[in-house]
Amino acid sequence: MSSFPETIELETGPHPDAAVIWLHGLGADGSDFVPVAQVLGLPPGLHVRFVFPHAPERPVTINMGMRMRAWYDIVELGGAQQDEEGIRASQALLEALVARERTRGIEARRIVLAGFSQGGAIALQTGLRHDERLAGILALSTWLPLAHTLAAERHAMNADVPILLAHGEEDAMVGIERAAASRRALEALGYAPAWHTYPMGHEVCPEEIADIASWLAGVLRP
Repeated sequence: MSSFPETIELETGPHPDAAVIWLHGLGADGSDFVPVAQVLGLPPGLHVRFVFPHAPERPVTINMGMRMRAWYDIVELGGAQQDEEGIRASQALLEALVARERTRGIEARRIVLAGFSQGGAIALQTGLRHDERLAGILALSTWLPLAHTLAAERHAMNADVPILLAHGEEDAMVGIERAAASRRALEALGYAPAWHTYPMGHEVCPEEIADIASWLAGVLRP
């Protein structure tokens, strides 16, 4: 893997002083959430650089070994077996993207890590272990990966980082109970994630987009 994945970028104003690095789900690419960012309607004074990386292509076990864009391999849907090597490799890719934003003048406290499905898992994996305080973690239709290592690996700088967990009540791909268990695991370690559910499947909906916009405006308030 290269040190930086290819990305799509969208800026809401000149000279952005905040960044949202947004990871897509399995089989999609960086363009997947560009339309969502375009309709968020953030406050006009909030100049944000949205960074949408493309995951590397790799064989995915649950899809009969077909190669597709994926942040790591998924062996089975329940999460009992996890591709720890792949998860940590994508964590390193996301850390590299954070470091790049820092070199572009964005403070860590002005960076949000976001993701959908397995992209959200990588956002949680990385953000909770990051050694500089971040603005927040946005985790959509996802779960907490490598939960058994978090207590030992988490970083105190993000012990109270704002976290938004959002999930579809009818999600057949990532059941809502799995997401709720992840929320409880975070709460057991002292985190206080915001929790929103919606009458939808493994997708996003207008109500959720409005909640994302409100949350982003709050954590990125100048």
